[in-house]
Amino acid sequence: MDNNGSEEKCMKECCCCERKKERTADEYKKLINRLNRIEGQIRGIKGMIEKDAYCTDILVQSAAVSAAMNAFNRELLANHIRTCVAEDIRKGNDEVIDDLVATLQKLMK
Repeated sequence: MDNNGSEEKCMKECCCCERKKERTADEYKKLINRLNRIEGQIRGIKGMIEKDAYCTDILVQSAAVSAAMNAFNRELLANHIRTCVAEDIRKGNDEVIDDLVATLQKLMK
């Protein structure tokens, strides 16, 4: 498949390709700060591996990263429900409920 075909497929299947969400400066700052902390934790784990750290020490840090990502997802999901989903429902777009269910199923894998 050529690039145009894959781009077309992405536009049809990927919600992030066609929809956008304007965030307040505060929302943006909070999300970016969380991601920066997580990025730092990942770099720390990489450093631990490079320094031959003990397996369980690395696993503990890895679990902390997983917990941080879960917290990020919870915050983003809650904001999504309060804003995007609620607004679409008020506009009569009940299709957003199916989208939310699909998103929740992906998050719970």
